[in-house]
Amino acid sequence: MSARVLVVDDVLPNVKLLAAKLTREYFDVITASSGPEALERTRNESPDIILLDVMMPGMDGFEVCERIRSDPAIMHIPIVMVTALSDAADRVRGLEAGADDFLTKPVNDVALFARVRSLVRLKMMMDEWRLRESTSGQLGMLVSTDSMQTQSAENARVLVVEDSTIDLDKVRETLTRDRDAVRAADTCAQGLEIALQEDFELVLISLTLMKEDGLRLCSQLRSHERTRQVPILLMADEADIDRVAKGLELGANDYVIKPIDRNELLARTRTQVRRKRYQERLRSNYEQSLSLALTDSLTGLFNRRYLSAHLPRLLDRSGGNNKPVAALLFDIDHFKKVNDSFGHSVGDEVLREVAQRASRNLRNFDLVARLGGEEFVVVMPDADLGSAMLVAERLRQRIANEPFKVSAPPGHITVTISVGVAVADGVAESDGRGETGESLLRRADNALYQAKRNGRNLVVADSASPATQAAASVD
Repeated sequence: MSARVLVVDDVLPNVKLLAAKLTREYFDVITASSGPEALERTRNESPDIILLDVMMPGMDGFEVCERIRSDPAIMHIPIVMVTALSDAADRVRGLEAGADDFLTKPVNDVALFARVRSLVRLKMMMDEWRLRESTSGQLGMLVSTDSMQTQSAENARVLVVEDSTIDLDKVRETLTRDRDAVRAADTCAQGLEIALQEDFELVLISLTLMKEDGLRLCSQLRSHERTRQVPILLMADEADIDRVAKGLELGANDYVIKPIDRNELLARTRTQVRRKRYQERLRSNYEQSLSLALTDSLTGLFNRRYLSAHLPRLLDRSGGNNKPVAALLFDIDHFKKVNDSFGHSVGDEVLREVAQRASRNLRNFDLVARLGGEEFVVVMPDADLGSAMLVAERLRQRIANEPFKVSAPPGHITVTISVGVAVADGVAESDGRGETGESLLRRADNALYQAKRNGRNLVVADSASPATQAAASVD
Protein backbone atom coordinates (compact mmCIF):
# COMPACT_ATOMS: atom_id res chain seq x y z
CA MET A 1 0.00 0.00 0.00
CA SER A 2 1.53 3.31 -1.09
CA ALA A 3 1.06 6.37 1.08
CA ARG A 4 2.50 9.85 1.48
CA VAL A 5 3.85 10.39 4.99
CA LEU A 6 4.67 13.81 6.45
CA VAL A 7 7.42 13.55 9.10
CA VAL A 8 7.57 16.59 11.40
CA ASP A 9 10.53 17.05 13.79
CA ASP A 10 12.86 19.96 14.54
CA VAL A 11 15.83 17.58 15.02
CA LEU A 12 17.28 16.74 11.60
CA PRO A 13 18.79 13.33 12.54
CA ASN A 14 15.38 12.21 13.81
CA VAL A 15 13.78 13.25 10.53
CA LYS A 16 16.43 11.45 8.46
CA LEU A 17 16.14 8.26 10.50
CA LEU A 18 12.35 8.07 10.25
CA ALA A 19 12.40 9.03 6.58
CA ALA A 20 14.94 6.32 5.80
CA LYS A 21 12.91 3.65 7.62
CA LEU A 22 9.67 4.66 5.90
CA THR A 23 11.30 4.88 2.47
CA ARG A 24 12.58 1.32 2.86
CA GLU A 25 8.96 0.30 3.42
CA TYR A 26 8.03 2.02 0.12
CA PHE A 27 6.30 5.04 1.62
CA ASP A 28 6.62 8.44 -0.06
CA VAL A 29 8.10 10.75 2.59
CA ILE A 30 7.92 14.54 2.89
CA THR A 31 9.33 16.46 5.85
CA ALA A 32 8.87 19.60 7.94
CA SER A 33 11.03 20.99 10.75
CA SER A 34 8.54 23.25 12.55
CA GLY A 35 4.87 23.59 13.39
CA PRO A 36 4.13 26.37 10.86
CA GLU A 37 5.95 24.48 8.11
CA ALA A 38 4.00 21.33 8.99
CA LEU A 39 0.70 23.18 8.61
CA GLU A 40 1.78 24.66 5.29
CA ARG A 41 2.92 21.33 3.86
CA THR A 42 -0.22 19.61 5.11
CA ARG A 43 -2.44 22.13 3.32
CA ASN A 44 -0.37 22.16 0.12
CA GLU A 45 0.65 18.51 -0.30
CA SER A 46 -2.22 16.51 1.27
CA PRO A 47 -0.28 13.76 3.08
CA ASP A 48 -2.04 10.51 3.88
CA ILE A 49 -0.70 10.52 7.45
CA ILE A 50 1.38 12.79 9.70
CA LEU A 51 4.09 11.64 12.13
CA LEU A 52 4.32 14.61 14.46
CA ASP A 53 6.95 15.39 17.10
CA VAL A 54 5.61 17.05 20.23
CA MET A 55 8.58 18.98 21.64
CA MET A 56 9.23 21.68 19.06
CA PRO A 57 10.13 25.34 19.75
CA GLY A 58 7.44 27.94 19.12
CA MET A 59 4.44 25.90 18.08
CA ASP A 60 4.55 22.47 19.71
CA GLY A 61 2.94 19.29 18.40
CA PHE A 62 -0.18 19.65 20.55
CA GLU A 63 -0.96 23.03 18.99
CA VAL A 64 -0.22 21.75 15.48
CA CYS A 65 -2.61 18.86 16.05
CA GLU A 66 -5.36 21.16 17.35
CA ARG A 67 -4.97 23.50 14.35
CA ILE A 68 -5.19 20.61 11.89
CA ARG A 69 -8.31 19.30 13.60
CA SER A 70 -9.94 22.75 13.41
CA ASP A 71 -9.35 23.14 9.66
CA PRO A 72 -12.15 21.44 7.64
CA ALA A 73 -9.87 21.01 4.63
CA ILE A 74 -7.29 18.87 6.47
CA MET A 75 -8.99 17.74 9.69
CA HIS A 76 -9.44 14.16 8.42
CA ILE A 77 -5.72 13.37 8.01
CA PRO A 78 -4.52 10.79 10.60
CA ILE A 79 -1.93 12.06 13.09
CA VAL A 80 0.51 9.94 15.08
CA MET A 81 2.48 11.83 17.71
CA VAL A 82 6.04 10.50 18.03
CA THR A 83 7.85 11.81 21.10
CA ALA A 84 10.19 11.09 23.99
CA LEU A 85 7.38 11.96 26.44
CA SER A 86 6.17 8.79 28.12
CA ASP A 87 3.83 9.99 30.87
CA ALA A 88 0.23 8.82 30.56
CA ALA A 89 -0.98 12.40 31.00
CA ASP A 90 0.97 13.42 27.87
CA ARG A 91 -0.58 10.58 25.86
CA VAL A 92 -4.04 11.61 26.98
CA ARG A 93 -3.34 15.25 26.12
CA GLY A 94 -2.25 14.20 22.63
CA LEU A 95 -5.32 12.04 22.11
CA GLU A 96 -7.60 14.80 23.34
CA ALA A 97 -5.89 17.24 20.97
CA GLY A 98 -7.00 14.97 18.14
CA ALA A 99 -4.09 12.58 17.62
CA ASP A 100 -4.92 9.07 16.49
CA ASP A 101 -2.01 7.57 18.39
CA PHE A 102 0.87 8.56 20.64
CA LEU A 103 4.09 6.56 20.19
CA THR A 104 7.05 6.90 22.54
CA LYS A 105 10.66 7.06 21.32
CA PRO A 106 12.51 4.87 20.60
CA VAL A 107 9.67 3.69 18.38
CA ASN A 108 9.20 0.00 17.71
CA ASP A 109 9.45 -0.22 13.92
CA VAL A 110 7.01 -3.11 13.58
CA ALA A 111 4.36 -1.26 15.58
CA LEU A 112 5.00 2.00 13.70
CA PHE A 113 4.63 0.50 10.23
CA ALA A 114 1.54 -1.47 11.23
CA ARG A 115 0.00 1.69 12.72
CA VAL A 116 0.74 3.74 9.61
CA ARG A 117 -0.76 1.13 7.29
CA SER A 118 -3.83 0.72 9.50
CA LEU A 119 -4.55 4.45 9.60
CA VAL A 120 -3.92 4.88 5.87
CA ARG A 121 -6.44 2.13 5.10
CA LEU A 122 -8.96 3.86 7.33
CA LYS A 123 -8.29 7.23 5.68
CA MET A 124 -8.81 5.77 2.20
CA MET A 125 -12.22 4.46 3.19
CA MET A 126 -13.25 7.71 4.90
CA ASP A 127 -11.96 9.79 1.97
CA GLU A 128 -14.15 7.81 -0.39
CA TRP A 129 -17.26 8.36 1.75
CA ARG A 130 -16.54 12.10 2.00
CA LEU A 131 -15.95 12.31 -1.74
CA ARG A 132 -19.22 10.52 -2.46
CA GLU A 133 -21.06 12.87 -0.11
CA SER A 134 -19.40 15.84 -1.80
CA THR A 135 -20.45 14.51 -5.21
CA SER A 136 -24.03 14.27 -3.97
CA GLY A 137 -23.79 17.89 -2.84
CA GLN A 138 -22.56 18.95 -6.26
CA LEU A 139 -25.70 17.38 -7.68
CA GLY A 140 -27.90 19.44 -5.39
CA MET A 141 -28.54 16.99 -2.56
CA LEU A 142 -28.05 17.03 1.20
CA VAL A 143 -24.48 17.27 2.53
CA SER A 144 -23.56 17.08 6.20
CA THR A 145 -21.65 20.02 7.71
CA ASP A 146 -20.45 18.24 10.85
CA SER A 147 -17.10 16.57 11.55
CA MET A 148 -15.74 13.73 13.63
CA GLN A 149 -14.91 16.11 16.47
CA THR A 150 -18.55 17.26 16.74
CA GLN A 151 -19.84 13.72 17.34
CA SER A 152 -20.89 12.76 20.86
CA ALA A 153 -18.91 9.94 22.48
CA GLU A 154 -21.36 9.22 25.28
CA ASN A 155 -23.88 6.39 25.73
CA ALA A 156 -21.91 4.10 23.47
CA ARG A 157 -22.64 0.39 23.16
CA VAL A 158 -19.40 -1.43 24.01
CA LEU A 159 -18.50 -5.13 24.07
CA VAL A 160 -15.55 -6.16 26.27
CA VAL A 161 -13.91 -9.57 25.85
CA GLU A 162 -11.79 -10.11 28.98
CA ASP A 163 -11.34 -13.05 31.37
CA SER A 164 -9.61 -11.04 34.12
CA THR A 165 -12.20 -9.87 36.62
CA ILE A 166 -9.91 -7.09 37.85
CA ASP A 167 -9.28 -5.69 34.36
CA LEU A 168 -12.94 -6.05 33.38
CA ASP A 169 -14.10 -4.15 36.46
CA LYS A 170 -11.58 -1.41 35.72
CA VAL A 171 -12.85 -1.06 32.15
CA ARG A 172 -16.49 -1.05 33.29
CA GLU A 173 -15.90 1.62 35.92
CA THR A 174 -13.95 3.79 33.47
CA LEU A 175 -16.60 3.67 30.75
CA THR A 176 -19.38 4.55 33.16
CA ARG A 177 -17.99 8.11 33.09
CA ASP A 178 -19.51 8.40 29.61
CA ARG A 179 -22.57 6.36 30.58
CA ASP A 180 -21.59 3.64 28.12
CA ALA A 181 -23.56 0.41 28.01
CA VAL A 182 -21.03 -2.38 28.52
CA ARG A 183 -21.58 -6.05 27.62
CA ALA A 184 -18.94 -8.51 28.78
CA ALA A 185 -17.73 -11.89 27.54
CA ASP A 186 -14.95 -14.02 29.01
CA THR A 187 -14.34 -16.20 25.95
CA CYS A 188 -13.85 -15.48 22.25
CA ALA A 189 -16.73 -17.77 21.28
CA GLN A 190 -19.11 -15.94 23.58
CA GLY A 191 -17.83 -12.57 22.37
CA LEU A 192 -18.35 -13.50 18.72
CA GLU A 193 -21.86 -14.82 19.43
CA ILE A 194 -22.86 -11.59 21.18
CA ALA A 195 -21.29 -9.40 18.49
CA LEU A 196 -23.22 -11.18 15.75
CA GLN A 197 -26.51 -10.80 17.60
CA GLU A 198 -26.30 -7.20 18.86
CA ASP A 199 -25.08 -3.87 17.51
CA PHE A 200 -21.96 -2.34 19.08
CA GLU A 201 -20.00 0.84 18.47
CA LEU A 202 -16.77 -0.56 19.89
CA VAL A 203 -15.30 -3.94 20.80
CA LEU A 204 -12.47 -4.21 23.35
CA ILE A 205 -10.48 -7.45 23.07
CA SER A 206 -7.87 -8.59 25.58
CA LEU A 207 -4.71 -10.17 24.16
CA THR A 208 -3.94 -11.66 27.58
CA LEU A 209 -6.76 -14.21 27.64
CA MET A 210 -5.56 -17.28 29.52
CA LYS A 211 -6.59 -20.00 27.08
CA GLU A 212 -7.47 -18.20 23.83
CA ASP A 213 -5.99 -15.96 21.19
CA GLY A 214 -7.76 -12.61 21.01
CA LEU A 215 -6.31 -12.04 17.53
CA ARG A 216 -8.42 -14.93 16.27
CA LEU A 217 -11.54 -13.10 17.41
CA CYS A 218 -10.29 -9.91 15.75
CA SER A 219 -9.95 -11.80 12.47
CA GLN A 220 -13.40 -13.38 12.85
CA LEU A 221 -15.06 -10.01 13.49
CA ARG A 222 -13.51 -8.62 10.33
CA SER A 223 -14.72 -11.60 8.28
CA HIS A 224 -18.42 -11.13 9.11
CA GLU A 225 -20.45 -8.47 7.31
CA ARG A 226 -22.31 -7.45 10.48
CA THR A 227 -19.12 -6.68 12.44
CA ARG A 228 -16.74 -5.68 9.64
CA GLN A 229 -16.98 -1.95 10.32
CA VAL A 230 -17.11 -2.05 14.14
CA PRO A 231 -13.98 -0.47 15.70
CA ILE A 232 -11.74 -2.84 17.66
CA LEU A 233 -9.51 -1.70 20.52
CA LEU A 234 -6.93 -4.22 21.76
CA MET A 235 -5.77 -4.46 25.38
CA ALA A 236 -2.26 -5.92 25.66
CA ASP A 237 0.85 -6.19 27.80
CA GLU A 238 3.84 -4.09 26.76
CA ALA A 239 5.73 -7.26 25.82
CA ASP A 240 3.02 -8.11 23.28
CA ILE A 241 3.78 -5.23 20.90
CA ASP A 242 4.48 -7.62 17.99
CA ARG A 243 1.05 -9.22 18.47
CA VAL A 244 -0.47 -5.74 18.65
CA ALA A 245 1.13 -4.97 15.28
CA LYS A 246 -0.34 -8.16 13.88
CA GLY A 247 -3.72 -7.13 15.25
CA LEU A 248 -3.50 -3.80 13.45
CA GLU A 249 -2.73 -5.67 10.24
CA LEU A 250 -5.79 -7.85 10.83
CA GLY A 251 -8.03 -4.81 11.14
CA ALA A 252 -7.90 -3.65 14.76
CA ASN A 253 -8.22 0.12 15.04
CA ASP A 254 -6.29 0.94 18.21
CA TYR A 255 -4.75 -0.50 21.35
CA VAL A 256 -4.03 0.32 24.98
CA ILE A 257 -1.22 -1.13 27.09
CA LYS A 258 -1.82 -2.82 30.46
CA PRO A 259 -1.87 -1.86 33.26
CA ILE A 260 -4.58 0.32 31.78
CA ASP A 261 -4.53 4.04 32.50
CA ARG A 262 -8.17 5.04 32.93
CA ASN A 263 -7.87 8.45 31.26
CA GLU A 264 -6.02 6.99 28.27
CA LEU A 265 -8.61 4.23 27.87
CA LEU A 266 -11.38 6.80 27.97
CA ALA A 267 -9.64 9.05 25.43
CA ARG A 268 -9.01 6.19 23.00
CA THR A 269 -12.55 4.88 23.44
CA ARG A 270 -14.02 8.32 22.71
CA THR A 271 -11.92 8.64 19.56
CA GLN A 272 -13.14 5.32 18.20
CA VAL A 273 -16.78 5.97 19.08
CA ARG A 274 -16.70 9.43 17.49
CA ARG A 275 -15.10 8.02 14.34
CA LYS A 276 -17.68 5.23 14.15
CA ARG A 277 -20.57 7.66 14.56
CA TYR A 278 -19.08 10.06 12.02
CA GLN A 279 -18.67 7.23 9.51
CA GLU A 280 -22.24 6.14 10.10
CA ARG A 281 -23.42 9.73 9.69
CA LEU A 282 -21.58 10.00 6.37
CA ARG A 283 -23.02 6.69 5.22
CA SER A 284 -26.56 7.62 6.31
CA ASN A 285 -26.49 11.08 4.74
CA TYR A 286 -25.03 9.69 1.57
CA GLU A 287 -27.59 6.91 1.26
CA GLN A 288 -30.46 9.30 2.02
CA SER A 289 -29.19 11.76 -0.58
CA LEU A 290 -29.19 9.23 -3.40
CA SER A 291 -32.21 9.41 -5.63
CA LEU A 292 -33.43 7.51 -8.65
CA ALA A 293 -31.76 10.17 -10.76
CA LEU A 294 -28.35 8.89 -9.60
CA THR A 295 -28.90 5.14 -9.50
CA ASP A 296 -29.93 2.53 -11.98
CA SER A 297 -33.36 1.26 -10.94
CA LEU A 298 -32.77 -2.25 -12.28
CA THR A 299 -29.36 -3.09 -10.76
CA GLY A 300 -29.08 -0.55 -7.92
CA LEU A 301 -25.70 0.57 -9.26
CA PHE A 302 -24.74 4.17 -9.95
CA ASN A 303 -25.73 5.44 -13.36
CA ARG A 304 -23.99 7.51 -16.01
CA ARG A 305 -25.06 10.82 -14.47
CA TYR A 306 -23.47 10.07 -11.13
CA LEU A 307 -20.30 8.73 -12.77
CA SER A 308 -20.00 11.89 -14.88
CA ALA A 309 -20.01 13.99 -11.71
CA HIS A 310 -17.88 11.69 -9.55
CA LEU A 311 -15.07 10.63 -11.90
CA PRO A 312 -13.70 14.13 -12.65
CA ARG A 313 -13.54 14.90 -8.93
CA LEU A 314 -11.75 11.61 -8.27
CA LEU A 315 -9.22 12.34 -11.04
CA ASP A 316 -8.62 15.85 -9.67
CA ARG A 317 -7.91 14.40 -6.22
CA SER A 318 -5.64 11.67 -7.54
CA GLY A 319 -3.76 14.23 -9.64
CA GLY A 320 -3.03 16.23 -6.51
CA ASN A 321 -1.77 13.08 -4.77
CA ASN A 322 0.05 11.60 -7.78
CA LYS A 323 -1.92 8.37 -7.43
CA PRO A 324 -3.32 6.32 -10.33
CA VAL A 325 -6.99 5.71 -11.09
CA ALA A 326 -8.08 2.67 -13.10
CA ALA A 327 -11.22 2.30 -15.19
CA LEU A 328 -12.58 -1.12 -16.18
CA LEU A 329 -15.19 -0.89 -18.92
CA PHE A 330 -17.02 -4.12 -19.67
CA ASP A 331 -20.15 -5.39 -21.33
CA ILE A 332 -21.96 -8.70 -21.62
CA ASP A 333 -21.01 -10.73 -24.67
CA HIS A 334 -23.87 -11.37 -27.12
CA PHE A 335 -26.45 -9.95 -24.72
CA LYS A 336 -28.95 -9.40 -27.54
CA LYS A 337 -29.09 -13.18 -27.99
CA VAL A 338 -30.06 -13.58 -24.32
CA ASN A 339 -33.02 -11.22 -24.77
CA ASP A 340 -34.02 -12.76 -28.09
CA SER A 341 -33.77 -16.35 -26.85
CA PHE A 342 -35.15 -16.08 -23.32
CA GLY A 343 -37.00 -12.78 -23.15
CA HIS A 344 -36.26 -9.41 -21.58
CA SER A 345 -37.18 -10.57 -18.08
CA VAL A 346 -34.31 -13.08 -18.18
CA GLY A 347 -32.10 -10.36 -19.60
CA ASP A 348 -32.93 -8.25 -16.57
CA GLU A 349 -32.05 -11.18 -14.27
CA VAL A 350 -28.65 -11.45 -15.97
CA LEU A 351 -27.99 -7.73 -15.64
CA ARG A 352 -28.80 -7.82 -11.92
CA GLU A 353 -26.57 -10.83 -11.30
CA VAL A 354 -23.66 -9.30 -13.25
CA ALA A 355 -23.99 -6.18 -11.11
CA GLN A 356 -23.97 -8.24 -7.90
CA ARG A 357 -20.96 -10.31 -8.89
CA ALA A 358 -19.05 -7.18 -9.87
CA SER A 359 -19.84 -5.48 -6.57
CA ARG A 360 -18.89 -8.55 -4.50
CA ASN A 361 -15.43 -8.84 -6.08
CA LEU A 362 -14.21 -5.27 -5.54
CA ARG A 363 -12.90 -3.18 -2.66
CA ASN A 364 -15.52 -1.32 -0.65
CA PHE A 365 -14.29 2.06 -1.93
CA ASP A 366 -14.29 1.09 -5.62
CA LEU A 367 -17.21 2.38 -7.67
CA VAL A 368 -19.40 0.32 -10.01
CA ALA A 369 -21.81 1.99 -12.44
CA ARG A 370 -24.11 0.88 -15.23
CA LEU A 371 -23.68 3.11 -18.24
CA GLY A 372 -26.74 1.75 -19.97
CA GLY A 373 -27.86 -1.41 -21.73
CA GLU A 374 -25.35 -4.19 -20.99
CA GLU A 375 -22.39 -1.83 -20.44
CA PHE A 376 -20.79 -1.31 -17.02
CA VAL A 377 -17.79 0.52 -15.63
CA VAL A 378 -15.63 0.00 -12.51
CA VAL A 379 -13.54 2.90 -11.18
CA MET A 380 -10.66 1.93 -8.86
CA PRO A 381 -8.79 4.68 -6.95
CA ASP A 382 -5.10 4.10 -6.22
CA ALA A 383 -4.85 1.11 -8.58
CA ASP A 384 -2.06 0.74 -11.14
CA LEU A 385 -2.35 -1.21 -14.37
CA GLY A 386 -1.09 -4.47 -12.87
CA SER A 387 -3.62 -4.39 -10.05
CA ALA A 388 -6.44 -3.37 -12.38
CA MET A 389 -5.67 -6.22 -14.79
CA LEU A 390 -5.71 -8.75 -11.95
CA VAL A 391 -9.08 -7.48 -10.74
CA ALA A 392 -10.50 -7.41 -14.26
CA GLU A 393 -9.39 -10.98 -14.94
CA ARG A 394 -10.80 -12.16 -11.61
CA LEU A 395 -14.12 -10.49 -12.45
CA ARG A 396 -14.13 -12.06 -15.91
CA GLN A 397 -13.64 -15.50 -14.35
CA ARG A 398 -16.33 -14.94 -11.70
CA ILE A 399 -18.79 -14.21 -14.51
CA ALA A 400 -17.74 -16.93 -16.94
CA ASN A 401 -17.01 -19.84 -14.61
CA GLU A 402 -20.33 -20.01 -12.74
CA PRO A 403 -23.59 -20.40 -14.75
CA PHE A 404 -26.35 -17.84 -14.15
CA LYS A 405 -29.58 -19.14 -12.65
CA VAL A 406 -32.57 -17.87 -14.63
CA SER A 407 -36.33 -18.30 -14.39
CA ALA A 408 -36.73 -19.68 -17.93
CA PRO A 409 -35.79 -23.19 -19.16
CA PRO A 410 -33.18 -24.68 -18.92
CA GLY A 411 -32.84 -22.86 -15.58
CA HIS A 412 -29.28 -21.64 -16.07
CA ILE A 413 -27.20 -20.10 -18.85
CA THR A 414 -23.54 -19.27 -19.44
CA VAL A 415 -22.62 -15.58 -19.52
CA THR A 416 -19.28 -13.99 -20.38
CA ILE A 417 -17.97 -10.45 -20.47
CA SER A 418 -15.28 -8.54 -22.35
CA VAL A 419 -13.25 -5.97 -20.40
CA GLY A 420 -11.20 -2.96 -21.42
CA VAL A 421 -8.78 -1.48 -18.88
CA ALA A 422 -7.26 2.00 -18.83
CA VAL A 423 -5.29 3.81 -16.13
CA ALA A 424 -4.73 7.50 -15.42
CA ASP A 425 -1.32 7.73 -13.77
CA GLY A 426 -2.26 10.72 -11.57
CA VAL A 427 0.55 12.92 -12.92
CA ALA A 428 -0.56 16.28 -14.32
CA GLU A 429 0.62 17.31 -17.77
CA SER A 430 3.12 20.14 -18.26
CA ASP A 431 0.28 22.60 -18.83
CA GLY A 432 -1.15 21.67 -15.40
CA ARG A 433 -4.04 19.64 -16.78
CA GLY A 434 -4.41 15.95 -16.07
CA GLU A 435 -6.54 13.35 -17.81
CA THR A 436 -10.30 13.91 -17.95
CA GLY A 437 -12.94 11.35 -17.08
CA GLU A 438 -14.09 11.41 -20.68
CA SER A 439 -10.64 10.60 -22.07
CA LEU A 440 -10.05 7.83 -19.52
CA LEU A 441 -13.33 6.11 -20.41
CA ARG A 442 -12.62 6.58 -24.12
CA ARG A 443 -9.32 4.72 -23.74
CA ALA A 444 -11.04 1.95 -21.78
CA ASP A 445 -13.67 1.74 -24.52
CA ASN A 446 -10.93 1.35 -27.15
CA ALA A 447 -9.48 -1.53 -25.16
CA LEU A 448 -12.95 -3.08 -24.82
CA TYR A 449 -13.39 -2.86 -28.58
CA GLN A 450 -10.08 -4.69 -29.03
CA ALA A 451 -11.19 -7.42 -26.62
CA LYS A 452 -14.30 -7.97 -28.72
CA ARG A 453 -12.31 -8.09 -31.95
CA ASN A 454 -9.98 -10.65 -30.42
CA GLY A 455 -12.80 -13.08 -29.70
CA ARG A 456 -14.62 -11.75 -26.57
CA ASN A 457 -14.44 -13.15 -23.03
CA LEU A 458 -11.12 -11.32 -22.74
CA VAL A 459 -9.39 -8.61 -20.69
CA VAL A 460 -7.34 -6.12 -22.71
CA ALA A 461 -5.38 -3.09 -21.50
CA ASP A 462 -5.33 0.19 -23.37
CA SER A 463 -1.94 0.74 -24.98
CA ALA A 464 -1.77 4.34 -23.71
CA SER A 465 -1.95 3.30 -20.04
CA PRO A 466 1.30 3.82 -18.08
CA ALA A 467 2.57 0.26 -18.55
CA THR A 468 3.00 -2.27 -21.34
CA GLN A 469 -0.22 -3.52 -22.91
CA ALA A 470 -1.26 -6.92 -21.58
CA ALA A 471 -4.05 -9.31 -22.30
CA ALA A 472 -5.53 -12.14 -20.29
CA SER A 473 -6.93 -14.95 -22.38
CA VAL A 474 -9.61 -17.52 -21.58
CA ASP A 475 -8.35 -20.26 -19.26
